[in-house]
Amino acid sequence: MPVLDREPDRKLMRFSCSSVGQALPKLPVPALGDTLDLYLRTLRPLLTEEQYQETLKIVTTFGAPGGLGELLQRRLLERSENRANWVYDYWLNDMYLANRMALPINSSPVMVFPPQHFRAPIDSLRFAAHLISGMLEYKSLLDTRSLPLDYARGQLAGTPLCMEQYYRLFTSYRLPGPQRDTLVAQQSSVMPEPEHIIVACRNQFFVMDVVINFRRLNERDLLTQLDRISKMADSEEERLPPIGLLTSDGRTEWAESRRVLMKESTNRDALDMIERCLCLVCLDQSSGLDLTDTSRAKLMLHGGGGAKNGGNRWYDKPMQFVIGSDGCCGVVCEHSAFEGIVLVQCTEYLLKYMRGSPSKLVRAASVSELPAPRRLRWKCTPEIHKHLSSSEDKLNRQVRNLDMDVHKFHEYGKEFIKKQKMSPDAYIQVALQLAYYKCHGRLVSTYESASIRRFQEGRVENIRSATAEALGFVRAMADLKSKKMERLRAAINAQTKYTVLAITGKAIDNHLLGLREIAQDLKLEKPEIFKDTAFLISNQFILSTSQVPTTVDMFCCYGPVVPDGYGACYNPQSDHVLFCVSSFRDSPQTCSEEFVQILERGLLEMRDLCVRHNADTNGNPSGKADERPSGNYKEETLERPVQSQAYFNIVQILVSLMMLLCNHSTK
Repeated sequence: MPVLDREPDRKLMRFSCSSVGQALPKLPVPALGDTLDLYLRTLRPLLTEEQYQETLKIVTTFGAPGGLGELLQRRLLERSENRANWVYDYWLNDMYLANRMALPINSSPVMVFPPQHFRAPIDSLRFAAHLISGMLEYKSLLDTRSLPLDYARGQLAGTPLCMEQYYRLFTSYRLPGPQRDTLVAQQSSVMPEPEHIIVACRNQFFVMDVVINFRRLNERDLLTQLDRISKMADSEEERLPPIGLLTSDGRTEWAESRRVLMKESTNRDALDMIERCLCLVCLDQSSGLDLTDTSRAKLMLHGGGGAKNGGNRWYDKPMQFVIGSDGCCGVVCEHSAFEGIVLVQCTEYLLKYMRGSPSKLVRAASVSELPAPRRLRWKCTPEIHKHLSSSEDKLNRQVRNLDMDVHKFHEYGKEFIKKQKMSPDAYIQVALQLAYYKCHGRLVSTYESASIRRFQEGRVENIRSATAEALGFVRAMADLKSKKMERLRAAINAQTKYTVLAITGKAIDNHLLGLREIAQDLKLEKPEIFKDTAFLISNQFILSTSQVPTTVDMFCCYGPVVPDGYGACYNPQSDHVLFCVSSFRDSPQTCSEEFVQILERGLLEMRDLCVRHNADTNGNPSGKADERPSGNYKEETLERPVQSQAYFNIVQILVSLMMLLCNHSTK
């Protein structure tokens, strides 16, 4: 679940990562009573009355004076005094490192670039060389601590944000473990040792130095090396098994396969080169598919399985740049190192770099003094071949099971929503609640990621969008006598208020996690509140959502986090909203296409509701929005809002009808 609060403002100033981080406040520990009260409020829309009353007793006992809750709260406060961020390690372990699911689809989000139109094989290599050059330029900003500082936008705009996540883009690695993974972060320096990337081509892995004798390779040299690698990968005599498939397996299974690989020194050397590289560049073969938005999203998430490019990956690396010979390009992100905004900022920099400095390369050098790239060798025992077969089979099943629908909603975008004095993000979240309710007749636990980078080492908190007010609105939409507009504004207000709680460190998920983990640290029996059915229901995020806005033509997507759930990533633009909805085919309860169709109908109903309300307010037939704010709305851009075309069409129809009536009355 990629995490975005709002796209940050960026100010050109040099800074020391540590000095900026230390200047930020520490993440607060919310008051125990506040968290328990809010926890109960979030449960109301999800539980039966009988379930709620049972949970109320459990929560009351936990929070009683002198009770277990107060003991754990005191210990959590002590922990907060001795750490920069009291929840960071707990959260990282719970969200990622202890999760045993396979990374593709389940954990690793992707950015999908606009389709490229390569006329010849050399064109894709030229694109790759240009991208690598941009990546090295971006890395130089990191190495010299010259990256512009992020400031928050949207709610509570102007706050400086923690930048530490950026420095893990090219220096970290997720090491698999039998029970828990480890996030390994190397220390970068201003004058690094000779550096390399790993180029994957035809499921083979090659070491390509990008700094030689302290000189960064230019694009011509990069293209020369990529061309060499492409020719080396074509050699069938030297082709080795697709070891990258092992990294697509469950984390415990991959840890076991890696343990077997490590028995051979050849394999240890190869693993070391991959784990220490800056990033991967995956030169994919053509998939043979019609490259729609949906098909490109699926290919980026899983590579098409073992028969296509599924083995042309190494999922433990944070950044994998994919360049397909058919023009399917993007980035695969290992999510434990950083959040979605960091991925967006880096990839937007690269695409703008490539657009702003067009490649002048004509052809690769025919003769070069550069040392040849090195093919990584593997020694594969029968046991490894067995693991490879199992990993490929599981990946292929995941490929068949993924149900993805990328849909561009054209009727209106965020500018129409702003004209209603509503937060676009809150509005879309309420629309997602309406869609799920229309599909299933109930609300479910919903996760919307919110950045807490306002604090030292801040990562994310959860905005729980399934509020009592959202339930009131979605029920009202089916009731002809209900005051729907009042319900809509109440739902958006509730969503916005919870967003502010989340980004200021006062929401419930991190706090409850800290209390649970403190109890475990103290070797206490798990408190009843965390064994309660309501807690389990509340943490089954059937709707996993995230707003990932971009300023260039690309989009983000990811898979569901539970078997019967949806992943819903959205990218609001001025006159449209792009939705990427995912689910699993083997669940009889989900269908991405149906969800998208119902979501679109709900968005149209919400627009019509707003237009009718505006026309009725103060006898205003023009449909102009009233000036009463909803959800403490604040402009999120410096641009003047522009009304959507669909909205103008409706207004024009209303005006025409009034003119006809006036003409008729004068006859």
